[in-house]
Amino acid sequence: MQKTGTIQAAYFREPKPAAIRLWHWLTFLFFTGSVITVLFASTLFQMKSNVGMIQEQVQSKGGTVTVQQARSVAHEYSDKLWMLHKYFGFGLSILLLWRIITEVMLAKEGRLRTRVRNALNYPAKDGEQKHYLWVQYGYVIFYILFITMSLTGLILAFEDIKWLEPLHDLAQDTHSIVQWGLYAYVLFHLGGVIRADLTRYGGIISRMINGKNS
Repeated sequence: MQKTGTIQAAYFREPKPAAIRLWHWLTFLFFTGSVITVLFASTLFQMKSNVGMIQEQVQSKGGTVTVQQARSVAHEYSDKLWMLHKYFGFGLSILLLWRIITEVMLAKEGRLRTRVRNALNYPAKDGEQKHYLWVQYGYVIFYILFITMSLTGLILAFEDIKWLEPLHDLAQDTHSIVQWGLYAYVLFHLGGVIRADLTRYGGIISRMINGKNS
């Protein structure tokens, strides 16, 4: 029988399969793109805040434009950003489906469900065991948030489908709230990984990039 803590230590020091590494970085890129579009659409390109600016710019060039016309122009830029956000959302939904398929294809000991069960079977007596346990809990929380965001996002993206209309308001509210949980997880994850790379588990980032032990 393996010594307590052996599984935990190996998990953080062994390189991940190529499919997981590719999924990880594609998800990071699509998630970053999604956040950037929300940020710009909600601030710089927000329709209401740009109507006056459009009118001022047209008038400074000797032209005239009504509030309705300026609103239409501002709305067009906002719509383009939200459409781009929708495409990023489709990409993330595809990546989530890919992750589910990959999970099924992984060897049993590498699956998330197995890791969580193993973590629960090991008493958290020392720092490494506690770290391993909390990381597995974190993954469970992440996938719950990810699945929720994907499902609600798809409901919003296909709002013209008749039978989805009653779910639209609930999906909108849920999507708006859950996003903050996902942002918080990503920040904690980035901070934890950087800290681990600089301390006990040096090379963890490079292993996720090239799949090789340092």
